[in-house]
Amino acid sequence: MSTEPPRQPTEEELRAAYEEEIKRIRVEHVLLENVVTLINLGMRRTGMVPGTEPERDPGQVRIAIESVRAVLPLVEEVAPEQAGQIRQALSQLQLAYVQIGGQGPGSPPPPAPESTDTPSAGQPDPASPDPSQPGPAQRSGRLWVPGQ
Repeated sequence: MSTEPPRQPTEEELRAAYEEEIKRIRVEHVLLENVVTLINLGMRRTGMVPGTEPERDPGQVRIAIESVRAVLPLVEEVAPEQAGQIRQALSQLQLAYVQIGGQGPGSPPPPAPESTDTPSAGQPDPASPDPSQPGPAQRSGRLWVPGQ
């Protein structure tokens, strides 16, 4: 029985093992892993997952959403069987983004603080959203809505 410590692989052996691993990896696998990571990290940055409240960063969530949206056509091409789940997860992330007060590019700036004056009786409140009209996320064209 030998008491010698196991020998460390040489740099050449490590390089050869790395090359073998690279030969097996497919670009679409890396794409899918990155998309899943972006969605998970984006959801974490919403601060809505218990224990992640201090990590809330709407800017980071927006970047995650836009990144996934940018590569979604490729995902649909190379992994159509997983595209539906990714679209659903992206939709959930977009809803969470809106819930934390995030705004997409092209969205109007947040309204200025309102005065304490109330509208006259019979006058519609201009700050009240019209339920028959699309919301700001849909008007901007940035919110993915199934079937649209």
